[in-house]
Amino acid sequence: MSFMGEKELHGIKRTIFVWTLLAGTFTMSISQSSLSTAYPTLMKYFGVDAPTIQWLTTGFMLIMCVMMPLSPWLLNNYSFKKIYLSVLLIFMVGTAMIILSPNFIFALIGRALEAIAVGVLFPSFQTVLLTITPTKKRPSVMGLAGLVMGSALACGPIISGIILNYLSWQSLFCFFLIVILIVFVSAFFNIYDVLPRQKSGFDFVSVVASFGLIGILYVVQTYGSRLKMTSSLLLLLIVSLAFTGYFIYRQFTLDQPLLKLSVMRVVNFDLAVLLTGIAYISLIVITVIYPLYYQKILHTSVLVSGLALVPPALLLSALNPLTGKLAEKIGFKKTLIIGMLMLVCGWGALAVFAKELTLVSMIVFAMLIEGGNAFVMMPATTLGADSLTEAQISHGTAIITTVRQLLGALGVTLATLIVVAGSKSVSSVSGYRNAFLFFCVLEVIGFILACAIRQTKKNQ
Repeated sequence: MSFMGEKELHGIKRTIFVWTLLAGTFTMSISQSSLSTAYPTLMKYFGVDAPTIQWLTTGFMLIMCVMMPLSPWLLNNYSFKKIYLSVLLIFMVGTAMIILSPNFIFALIGRALEAIAVGVLFPSFQTVLLTITPTKKRPSVMGLAGLVMGSALACGPIISGIILNYLSWQSLFCFFLIVILIVFVSAFFNIYDVLPRQKSGFDFVSVVASFGLIGILYVVQTYGSRLKMTSSLLLLLIVSLAFTGYFIYRQFTLDQPLLKLSVMRVVNFDLAVLLTGIAYISLIVITVIYPLYYQKILHTSVLVSGLALVPPALLLSALNPLTGKLAEKIGFKKTLIIGMLMLVCGWGALAVFAKELTLVSMIVFAMLIEGGNAFVMMPATTLGADSLTEAQISHGTAIITTVRQLLGALGVTLATLIVVAGSKSVSSVSGYRNAFLFFCVLEVIGFILACAIRQTKKNQ
């Protein structure tokens, strides 16, 4: 299979390529965000409790997190077409296992296969889009990618809600399976090998050491749900930190590391990683704190608390391509500063008016926060890529997506801790006000980081 460069992939061929790539990403994003709607049904079907069924999400995130650092090695050693087709096939097998699962363990294994596919695809698709796009047009293209992923966030609860209201839970996964099958057929004809390869050896020791990331993520999520640090959790955290530390050390000392952490020596890339992480924390925390506030403080139904998240997500989707074009015109620095100001104002308003919040005002403030995310998330990712050489982009996107997952999990845990610590209950306003204030301060730090970006001709 021959490598097809940027100049050969143009016109209708390029358009179909990009949309086939984004269609697979869109469907996998929906499958990730919509599963929580089916939890009550799945608990009853498999006869398990809430903490057990939560492993369909927790396990998914753990496996996805450890697969992300592997994506640069895969892209350097195998053709992208083979990788993409394999990812779709693995996802289809996992989804089929869930549909046919006679017990929870079988469904969990199927979910693990889905996580493997998503963990490889998410950094890989960004690497491909960035590589095949001229530098000047990258913000717009990544804005389109943000539109697709933001739309998935908005459509996930809606699609799952409609399907589960009229059909069985298996029908939800059948929907994913059918769409991915269509994407697979299109990919067979319309996805090409667009990345140059520099084959390298597979460092098994680094892979084992990277499992420290799983341990850290597991401890953070478990502590966030139990709010209790047991001796076993503390031991796991120490071991996981040791593994992660060795993983980092090994990547800096090997001639051909699994993940080139040396790119962290580029200042603008470091700032981009932190900014996209801070923005993602806001995005993911909104989906956790808001439903709790709606149900415990405003006493809305579960349905209303879910639907109230849709308008901000729709705004995020609509703004993503526009902010990409804005970054092309005024530069990354100004775009990111605007976004961070919106995030600061959104969280600040929530903190100031915590006791007077209504359903409508909370939706407005959430739209301000998620609108700010549109000015930060993908522009920061693109800035990070523009700060690196072509050969470093795959490693850069893997680092950004992995750090984003870790910071997102940490953000959710901190949000839960602050809410409960502030009032010893999720039914008191004071804890939420403290959380709003904490994340407002975090976004102020993000604003300072955005101001520290070094504007260059390359990323103006």
